[in-house]
Amino acid sequence: MKRIFWYIFKQLLVATILVTTTLTCMVWLTQSLRFVEMIVNRGLSIPLFLHFTLLLLPTFFAFILPIAVFASVIFTYNRLIIDSELIVMRASGYSQFMIARPAIVLATVVTLVCFSITTYFLPASYREFKDLQFSLRNSLPTILLQDGVFNTVMKGVTVYVRKKNNAGELSGIVIHDARSPKSPVTMMAERGVISLSQHGPRVVMVNGNRQQVDPKDGHLSLLYFDRYSFDIGKKTKDPITRWREPRERFLKTLIKPDPKDSRDIQWYNKLIIEGHHRLSMPFFPLAFTFVGLALLLGGSFNRRGQLWRVLCAVGIIIILEASHLGVKNLGEKAVNLAFLMYLIPILPIIISALVLSNLLSLTKRKTKSHTNQSMLETGSN
Repeated sequence: MKRIFWYIFKQLLVATILVTTTLTCMVWLTQSLRFVEMIVNRGLSIPLFLHFTLLLLPTFFAFILPIAVFASVIFTYNRLIIDSELIVMRASGYSQFMIARPAIVLATVVTLVCFSITTYFLPASYREFKDLQFSLRNSLPTILLQDGVFNTVMKGVTVYVRKKNNAGELSGIVIHDARSPKSPVTMMAERGVISLSQHGPRVVMVNGNRQQVDPKDGHLSLLYFDRYSFDIGKKTKDPITRWREPRERFLKTLIKPDPKDSRDIQWYNKLIIEGHHRLSMPFFPLAFTFVGLALLLGGSFNRRGQLWRVLCAVGIIIILEASHLGVKNLGEKAVNLAFLMYLIPILPIIISALVLSNLLSLTKRKTKSHTNQSMLETGSN
């Protein structure tokens, strides 16, 4: 029994790893393309870009793992049927549950992994992702200023830097302030540095000049300076104190929103439903596995495969996923529907388990009937 268990389990595990790796790479590549502009337009370094996009992986795993387990179950058991290995196992006395046990064990392990992802790793990584994104957009002007490019740091303010080193020192600075179209100001300096003040990021320039044209008479006003500072942004909120989105929160703050926070009250339904969504999603690996097993093991033997049963299983999986997503959207308007988010994955598990149990009973009755008939034929002879 142990050899058969590990024989099937290893095939399922390898297939699950391959499917998970392939789907994760595909999804990560497509999603990371959205942030390529941070490299092109904002001068983000490659290591920081990789760290930034890899923080999204737990979010991908929560959706990919159930599909990967389902695909591995369908592929492995369909191959066992085509190769007539299931017939040999059944003839050797293995019941349906014995044959299905490797898949159920793997699905249980994946379910536990999904629980850990949705309850901790997903909010922790997505929180760090949003904090880093917030910082890159608001709090790190030294990184966002790309040398050799005219950078629009805020509406009406353009900054050009000829060269920037790793220490944040700038050289060849040109700043054009056109926030007042009638009297634009242009500043140039040999070198400078970006610092953070109480009012936000500012450029401290050394050895430069400030040029402004009088709109009345067109007279050029030229001011030379040894040191001059210019604000290039507004002070933004600390990423730690900003309002956390539902996907950034842990279960405690989702199920019990802060009654004193006006934003929490405004988004109350969405926070509650997100919490139930996190708790119900991990049941899908088991649900998908049981659906696939019930359809494949319950079918008659066909050496040409179980195409229609496979398509039927895929259709059921699509319906379950769509229903779960639909209930989540409806639940944001009616929180009382949250129980359906648990019913959608759990009900297929129960029905599929009953189907497998009936198949087991039917197999036993057929075996007993066949044995009795053989004994009668032996006695008559």
